[in-house]
Amino acid sequence: MVRMGFNFHPAFRGTGGRVTHVAADLRHIRIRLPLNWRTRNIVGSLYGGSLFAITDGAHPMMLMAALGDAYVVWDKAASIRYRRPGLSTLYADFVLTDEEMADVRSELAKRPELERTYQIELKDVQGVVHAVVERTVYIADKYYYRQKSGGGDNS
Repeated sequence: MVRMGFNFHPAFRGTGGRVTHVAADLRHIRIRLPLNWRTRNIVGSLYGGSLFAITDGAHPMMLMAALGDAYVVWDKAASIRYRRPGLSTLYADFVLTDEEMADVRSELAKRPELERTYQIELKDVQGVVHAVVERTVYIADKYYYRQKSGGGDNS
């Protein structure tokens, strides 16, 4: 269902990317971005906007699933570094390890909010990195977040 949700959502669908794998525990997602007429730029390589856009939302969704309803998770910042033109299909893997989740839970036990930065490499089928996207995610206790943002006890 998660894979279909991503693939049919209009904002994600417009990137040209497709989710090809979602682990049952939502700790690994793989996205495929083919080079085709929809994703090709004026010089014949993958459009940078598609490379950037396929990385949007995966980590927040995975973190929300892992942490549950007691937390809010937002994308906060992002940047992309191009290493070489994407002249073929590229893949992005999003992984949340047990160690990462233990660290997130440990930090949240010490303070009500935190930021985590994740690097996503966009690779071809041979494993060559063509771009690296860095995404910073904000995570906070939902009650704390509502108080901080002036929402009080409202949902």
